Amino acid sequence: MFICAVNVIFLVCFCSLHQTFGQDCPSRNEIQGSLRQVQKLLSAHEASYMQSLRNLKKKISALQSSAGKQTSKTINSTCPKLDALINGRKLGKSHHVGHEVHFLCDPGYELVGSETRVCQETLTWSGQQPICQVFITITNTSATAAAAAAAATTYPAATTGPFVRPSRCTTVQGTTHCTCEPGYTISGRDSYTCADIDECELFHNGQAGRLCLHACVNTPGGYRCSCPAGYDVTRDGRSCKDIDECATRQNNCSKDQMCINTYGGFQCVRVDCPKIRNATYVKTSPMRCERNPCPVENKACSQTPNSFSYHYMAVVSNLSAPRVMFRVSALRQIGDTLRFSLLGGKQARRHFTVQRSDRLTGQLMLLTPVQGPATVEAEVEMSELERRVQVGRYITKVTLFVSQYDF
Repeated sequence: MFICAVNVIFLVCFCSLHQTFGQDCPSRNEIQGSLRQVQKLLSAHEASYMQSLRNLKKKISALQSSAGKQTSKTINSTCPKLDALINGRKLGKSHHVGHEVHFLCDPGYELVGSETRVCQETLTWSGQQPICQVFITITNTSATAAAAAAAATTYPAATTGPFVRPSRCTTVQGTTHCTCEPGYTISGRDSYTCADIDECELFHNGQAGRLCLHACVNTPGGYRCSCPAGYDVTRDGRSCKDIDECATRQNNCSKDQMCINTYGGFQCVRVDCPKIRNATYVKTSPMRCERNPCPVENKACSQTPNSFSYHYMAVVSNLSAPRVMFRVSALRQIGDTLRFSLLGGKQARRHFTVQRSDRLTGQLMLLTPVQGPATVEAEVEMSELERRVQVGRYITKVTLFVSQYDF
């Protein structure tokens, strides 16, 4: 269409400039008719182009709207904030899917509604919003006008002790209200006895997380978290932090031993160079032994390992697997080939394997979690070959001290 319009315009210009070719040029009416046809074609294509442009704008708007909804959905991936209780409190701040929020009422009030609400995948809370109302009301129908005056009395409990306290009751205009100290609630037996709330039993294993990382101990009117030996309670009072007995010198390792800190304890290790026939070794660092030079005629000596390296690692119980535990690399390659292999018995092959990560590096992989407490050993051999003939062997011994706990 564009070429046709150009041809018509060229013909008009050519005929107007060269009047001598008039006999070959079309008449003015014919040219005007051709121009009108070109104008119609241009108008039709312009309309088609505008329609295509409008359709494209609609598609772009639809894509932007869809992207906005996806972003909004991603951002708003939490349940709405729950209202605070009047005369009570809310436990739990996370509003993500699967997390729980627990509710407790102040002393003297009873929870009506859901004690625990869970953020569901629909981004709505399970159950109904609870309220706190007076736990018990006793109406004294025989009260006289004098007795209707306000009076506060502490009634003796049927059973006393750290986990049972007497309630404090107030009588106003013939109606008695009984309340308890924080951490206690009205006993179901009578309104004059307050029983301790066992927070460990109520909230220890909720989906929103345990009250304590290790152990929860119920106390009169509250609770506390405890940690096993070798750990300290963290500042938040809920988690446990390992004590580094080696750094704090809380160990009994001798001078010729090295202290290795583990999760919940420590190990005293001593590295002695191996005694192998046809070769002797000398300690070149606290964790490395190297072979002394071999006599030229002693081929058996040259086939023994060039060096032994010792490494000790502390891990928690049931550490997730598979994962890389250790890497062995050659600083410089003497031969034309490096070979990595796993030595040891069935225990080592049950938990470990060796893989090559690049041309000069092999890595020790943990295949299965290890239940603690346990000590697991693995040996990685790196061999250098020149034209398939061994020119060097290097042994790396890795020892894992697995804790009894998963923290």
